[in-house]
Amino acid sequence: MAHPEQGTGKVAAQDKLDAFTWGQVVVGPPGSGKSTYCTGMQQFLSLAGRKVAVVNLDPANDATAYAPAVDIGDLVSLEAVQAELGLGPNGGLVYCLDYLEQNMDWLRQQLEPLEAEGCYLLFDLPGQVELFTLHGSLRRIVDALTRKWGYRLACVQLVDAHLCSDPAKYLSALLLSLSTMLHLELPQVNVLSKMDLVEQYGELAFGLDFYLQAQGLGHLAEAMEGSFPPKFQRMTEELCEVIEDFGLLAFHPLAIEDRQSVAALAALIDKSNGYVFAGLARPGQLPPELQYTAGVAEDASDLWEQMEERYMKARDLPPIVEREQQAADAPLEPQPLSQEQQQQTAEQQQRLAAAAAQHAKPLGRLRQQAAAAQEVEQQQQQPPGERLQGDA
Repeated sequence: MAHPEQGTGKVAAQDKLDAFTWGQVVVGPPGSGKSTYCTGMQQFLSLAGRKVAVVNLDPANDATAYAPAVDIGDLVSLEAVQAELGLGPNGGLVYCLDYLEQNMDWLRQQLEPLEAEGCYLLFDLPGQVELFTLHGSLRRIVDALTRKWGYRLACVQLVDAHLCSDPAKYLSALLLSLSTMLHLELPQVNVLSKMDLVEQYGELAFGLDFYLQAQGLGHLAEAMEGSFPPKFQRMTEELCEVIEDFGLLAFHPLAIEDRQSVAALAALIDKSNGYVFAGLARPGQLPPELQYTAGVAEDASDLWEQMEERYMKARDLPPIVEREQQAADAPLEPQPLSQEQQQQTAEQQQRLAAAAAQHAKPLGRLRQQAAAAQEVEQQQQQPPGERLQGDA
């Protein structure tokens, strides 16, 4: 039988867990599929038994497939801001987020009923990259949600998968994702969205595992060689080294209509924001992973292979490790020398020939002295009788 103190402690801990509000902050450049993602994830989690509400914080998001529980358009209008202040779309979005930051009491009032219902929240944010990589308003709004109000949030960074078909665009996506992680300081899950369209603009130079693991980026710099002036090649290599030195980036593949990829992503996000651990603490209830991820591939590489087979053209692309070994085993082909290099080689050969001629005579004398010394040593080693016969 449990002691009263222990029972009280368990109830208090459970009440504290239930007091948390869990959710996702969905960011990504324009066209990466944020609103579509929120619609699909809301439907998926609702079928899994969660109460899910979408909070639209994008003033430019007029028509959405989901019905937002909270809409920033009720607070401030992007069109009115542009008309009254003479701002463009980007400046108008920055003003709207600044205005929201100054009216956090309005947002608090809108979210309190959702908290009371125990809703899982999806925050749909604008696609202007300055807002989640540089500008301070969104960072301070997120800080208020997590530090003041106690929300347990994970950032979901969406990147359009077709960017992988261009090495330079993929490198930009890597830098964008890393900048978001460092700026917002949230647990972050990076996602390659629209995997069903991954090769819409061209075939990939590497296998899907290369783009998902974001390792061995020196090959990416090699793939971009010749696409811009040589003076930028070193800068590209340094950028790749910076990304690898942080060691923070990896991507999860997502096709929003593919149930298996959505389920695997939802399980990963639940680990990131801690929802899965709260589920494990609730007695008599299965953890969230087991509630909706039955049949999901246990090994991430299995899911990668399935999506590669389903959405990429069949061709022989060995894994990156095998390609590295093939490159190491391949014979080196001589590269033609430029006129300047040929002249330098000829001058070096002339200097070597002059040095050899200068030392030829001393070397010849040394050889003669060594031969004479060897002959004397051999004579000394002969028995006395043989030496006399030789002298005679």
